[in-house]
Amino acid sequence: MTVLLNKRSLVSMTLIMATLIGCQSPSNQSANKQSASNSPVVASDSADPQTLKVALLPDESPSTVIKNNEGFKKYLETKLQKHIELVVTTDYSSMIEAASNKRVDLAYFGPLSYVLAKTKSDIEPFAALKKNGKTTYQSVIVANTASGIKSLAEVKGKTVAFGDQASTSSHLIPKSMLANSGLQPGGKDYQEAFTGSHDAVALAVQNGNAQVGGLSKPIFESLIERKVIDSSKVKVIAESKEYPEYPWTMRSDLAPTLKEKIRAAFFTLNDKEVLKPFKADGFGAAKDKDYDSIRDLAKILNLDIAKLQK
Repeated sequence: MTVLLNKRSLVSMTLIMATLIGCQSPSNQSANKQSASNSPVVASDSADPQTLKVALLPDESPSTVIKNNEGFKKYLETKLQKHIELVVTTDYSSMIEAASNKRVDLAYFGPLSYVLAKTKSDIEPFAALKKNGKTTYQSVIVANTASGIKSLAEVKGKTVAFGDQASTSSHLIPKSMLANSGLQPGGKDYQEAFTGSHDAVALAVQNGNAQVGGLSKPIFESLIERKVIDSSKVKVIAESKEYPEYPWTMRSDLAPTLKEKIRAAFFTLNDKEVLKPFKADGFGAAKDKDYDSIRDLAKILNLDIAKLQK
């Protein structure tokens, strides 16, 4: 069964980021969540549930994410001997809320959305994507070829497309790259446009709705390989340094024996077709302190989530 959750209020993300940067805000009620069958998603209260709700990051369209991960679902069902229910939220903030309310048992976060979720959820990272022996990855800033933009300095005065507000590689990292080049958002040096997902960023740039965009390098390469994006129309103008890869998390209150089975299932996965949607060769161990660099980056940028959500 595929579950789609509706978008949470923007206030929710404000509270999460306020916690991250040390602000104090009153608690807020989340909006209703809805499944594909139009029935509420019931929280997993058991430490060893028969059905594991597995949340996948909405970095592309929900239908694409679900289709691409059918093999992963079957793999987990075989290894864990449990029914697996894939969950795709409509945005990052609703995924964070689902984790904080124990509506999912396993969740695949981006680095920043994990950091945000950790401030209000009893979850623990246990695995990270691994490619070429590394559990790190990069973001890229791309430009519309027809725009003539060849460097970050030429972004001034242009429109820059980002993905979700809580995305690391399609918001936090590219925005930091622009800041390091002396470019500030909010109309000071460039206009921002939030598209919601990585593929939407690339399409916005290709179609000329934005001259520049930031997204995950592995996802951009996949979009080119799948011919979703025409490499003659969109080109990379800058690459970021390495940052910790997307983490997989689990509810901390799951049964210890189940946790060990889950870890084993991830660490022994070597099926190339199952791993293909993750653009990875496998999974390596992950721990919370691996993401301190993301926490530092958010603080350095002093993100004002209330303004970013407009």
